[in-house]
Amino acid sequence: MVVSDTPHGTPPPPTPTPEFGITKPISLAGPADADFNRNLELEKFLVDSGLYESDEETATRQEVLRRLDQIVKSWVKQLTRLRGYTDQMVEDANAVIFTFGSYRLGVHGPGADIDTLCVGPSYVNREEDFFIILHNMLAEMEEVTELQPVPDAHVPVMKFKFQGISIDLLYASVSLLVVPEDLDISNGSVLHDVDEPTVRSLNGCRVADQILKLVPNVEHFRTTLRCLKFWAKRRGVYSNVTGFLGGVNWALLVARVCQFYPNAIPSMLVSRFFRVYTQWRWPNPVMLCSIEENDELGFPIWDPRRNPRDRFHIMPIITPAYPCMNSSYNVSASTLRVMMEQLNYGNRICDEIELNKARWSALFQPYLFFEAYKNYLQVDIIAVDADDLLAWKGWVESRLRQLTLKIERDTNGILQCHPYPYEYADTSKPCAHSAFFMGLQRKEGVKGQEGQQFDIRGTVDEFRQEINMYVYWKPGMEIYVSHVRRKQLPAFVFPDGYKRTRIPRHMSHPPEKTGEDHPKCYSGSSERCIKRKNDPEMVDVKPSKPEKRASISPQRLECFSPESCTSRSGGTSQMSIDCLEGVRLDGSTMKDSDSNCEIKSSDGLVGSGISTERSDMQISEIGVVDSTHDRQKSRSPEVQNENGVNGNKARDRDLDCLEVGAETASAESLPNCKVGVLDMDQRLDKACNFTTGAEFSDYVPSASNQNLNCKGDVCVADRDQF
Repeated sequence: MVVSDTPHGTPPPPTPTPEFGITKPISLAGPADADFNRNLELEKFLVDSGLYESDEETATRQEVLRRLDQIVKSWVKQLTRLRGYTDQMVEDANAVIFTFGSYRLGVHGPGADIDTLCVGPSYVNREEDFFIILHNMLAEMEEVTELQPVPDAHVPVMKFKFQGISIDLLYASVSLLVVPEDLDISNGSVLHDVDEPTVRSLNGCRVADQILKLVPNVEHFRTTLRCLKFWAKRRGVYSNVTGFLGGVNWALLVARVCQFYPNAIPSMLVSRFFRVYTQWRWPNPVMLCSIEENDELGFPIWDPRRNPRDRFHIMPIITPAYPCMNSSYNVSASTLRVMMEQLNYGNRICDEIELNKARWSALFQPYLFFEAYKNYLQVDIIAVDADDLLAWKGWVESRLRQLTLKIERDTNGILQCHPYPYEYADTSKPCAHSAFFMGLQRKEGVKGQEGQQFDIRGTVDEFRQEINMYVYWKPGMEIYVSHVRRKQLPAFVFPDGYKRTRIPRHMSHPPEKTGEDHPKCYSGSSERCIKRKNDPEMVDVKPSKPEKRASISPQRLECFSPESCTSRSGGTSQMSIDCLEGVRLDGSTMKDSDSNCEIKSSDGLVGSGISTERSDMQISEIGVVDSTHDRQKSRSPEVQNENGVNGNKARDRDLDCLEVGAETASAESLPNCKVGVLDMDQRLDKACNFTTGAEFSDYVPSASNQNLNCKGDVCVADRDQF
């Protein structure tokens, strides 16, 4: 006879489901045999792709960090002696080097930089001691090259290479006379009596440590993050400064998925990552833990109830260490739209991988940005030499997202921008040169009127005026903005040194099929197929057009010497954008073979001989889709992916019924939901309640029916094993 261990023979209470983060997991299911096989293939692919550094490079990094630690210790002792402290104080004086970012998380690859933080005593300051005295010490060392101080950055930093290894060095002066070698930077006491730049500097390390503490399996997290970072770079959505997501943002998103699926292995986590974030209802925030408040320290935290500026964040990803901040405040409507398209693309490919219809290599196909649009903005940056260009380019790049915001502001969001985060250089130019590009297209679903104009000349002038306020400007630092058609793109943007032959877009094939029997198709910022203008069903009535005149292709423009510039104004961009089918730089009228409209533009480089007369362009009508639906696409499960695939529509229709509810909401309690329609490995406990609650009801549009315990807002369901 079995005797119960509990009084009166009552059964023992059920084992509580463990919580990782702020909610219970979506699923505790572990991997099946097929998952193990896919995981082995994924890990082999990552190794073959060169994402892991060699043992020699690892040893070099460790030696560089050891030398850097010696340098800052010597620097602090020298300052202590100069300040007149006792010999004992000089002997005890100390500074400590911490790492953060990809190196601290263990996901760095070959050639990656090392994010480092130097923590020093209270009497060693950042403005003079760090950015002048330590800077001068480093400048005199042969091992140090490309030294670039950025004291005015949001997080002040000194960038340089040490023995060929890129270093980003921050400084934090804590309220201690002697910094112990075993300083616990995770302890909140380090934040006492420090300013906000110091808090931001310290938080890089504090956030990295918290992430590693909050994920169920560190090794699975690392492999998944390494994979997703590689994917984001291949698809052109890895860049915090441009308005996409940087390393810490991707780390936080991956960590949250690891919390949702604590027993999943990387191959499963990659697939779940896309399924979760294609259905996440932004701007509900992603959080790994509850937001901590500290009235004693009093630093501002992310809180849209109290901080009106936080209410405008459209993709908040909150850091887990106090003071909790939105790490993705740079994201705009434009970049969120692009990222959602790419996430849907990844989701579709992962579905095919799980059905054995595709391999992992298909997921990492590069995004063909220069075949995705018919019109681009080209931002050319020049300087006298490479050193000046490095500083000048950094300043311009940090402001490029403002150009995106200004263009969409001044066109009421009808003209959409896709900034590309990678730079290009024309090495044939006699001057130091760098160029960035931005794709342009009419907002899908907005019908234009004949004669309507996108005149962004004033917008570009405003942007250039802000750029020219650079406090470290030197003669020869210039910027030019040109509006170019796809057919006019300069040859230096193509990796093989020549322009690709344009491939018809009326054939639909996966992007990895690149042979003649499998032509690619691209349209707008996605790679979905549309009918060409020669299709009788798509032909529009062409407006009357002036006679075509000769034009100049930008790749034939000769770079001019900076000395030939007579003023800082450079080539003021004078442009107005037509129906987004073609553009000229010389003010001439032109016709695109694929277009039913005419375009005029004027933008000139000083000394190029190109006319700068002002001219306008007409806008043709493009397909009509309800604009309200278009605004909601980024949060809808039916958002088209990059290849125009809506995924499993039956699944999406089932997800439509999952609305944000109270914390106790389940699949059975949701109206119009048919239990059993979706095959889930667990019931969808709080599947729509993962992030915020009524405390943010004036911020989150869908949060009005949430309570204080409501933990989020992502609808997640899977037809096979979610």
